[in-house]
Parts: sequence; C-alpha cells; structure tokens
Amino acid sequence: MGFEPLNPDFEARTRDSFARQGIMATLGATLSRVEPGLVEIVLPFRPELAQQHGFFHAGVTATIGDSAGGYAAFTLFPAEATVLTVEYKINLLAPADGERLRALATVFKPGRTLTVCDVAVHVEKEGRERPCAKLLQTLMRLDGRPDGPAAA
Repeated sequence: MGFEPLNPDFEARTRDSFARQGIMATLGATLSRVEPGLVEIVLPFRPELAQQHGFFHAGVTATIGDSAGGYAAFTLFPAEATVLTVEYKINLLAPADGERLRALATVFKPGRTLTVCDVAVHVEKEGRERPCAKLLQTLMRLDGRPDGPAAA
C-alpha cells in the first residue's frame, strides 16, 4: 500500500476512537490490526449475534465491515479530522456460518474529502476461512470536528 498517515499518532488515535464505539463493545468486536490505510476487526460468534439459522446475522457482518473501512480511512486523516460513512455496497457471498468473523479493510483510493475502501469479511469455521461478504465503501473526512460526541 505505502500510504503515509497525516497524523504520526494514527494508531493510538484509531484504537482510542474504536474503544468509544458502543456498538463494537456490544458486539464483542476487537481491533486486531491497525496500519496506515489498513484495519482488521475480529468478532467471535455468540448466539445473540445469529439469525434464525444460527449464522452471524447479515447486519452484524455489515456492521464490522463498515467500521473496518471507516477506520482504515481514519488512519490516514489528520489529527483534527473525523470520519463518517457516505455509502457502502455489500455483497453477501455465503452464509456467515462459523466461530469467528474477520473484516479486513484497505484504502483503495485516499482523497482530501472522500476516501474509498475495499473491505473483505471472512468467516472461520473449524480452522478454515472463507469469504462471506465484500464491501465497497466511501467515507467522508470531516475536518475541524472532534472524533467524539459534541459537547452538550
């Protein structure tokens, strides 16, 4: 990839922001890898995350994919900017039947305002991984906004 982050403290800032995401804590997802333009999120299976057939729910798959892409873009942003998803398209390739999901996001094209990310979600079952979803995502960089809730 060879991306240069605009913030030398990008990894700590990304991990701090991720730690403030209530949805990731609720799901039980962890940020396993953070590099310039690349983020990986893993999520162990729990019955509460399943749909009626016992597979990871598609909404859960999409949620970790969305966060992975957002944070991949975020790693390249300056310290005084935050990120919001503009849109994503998801293809569900196979049932997410397994013990763990892994979303790996890479920046496809960085931009001053819009960044495009490529996200692959794999499901692991009995030690074997297979792709279960693919996302193409566009993120917006918001300059001059704190990466957190607005002060009341």
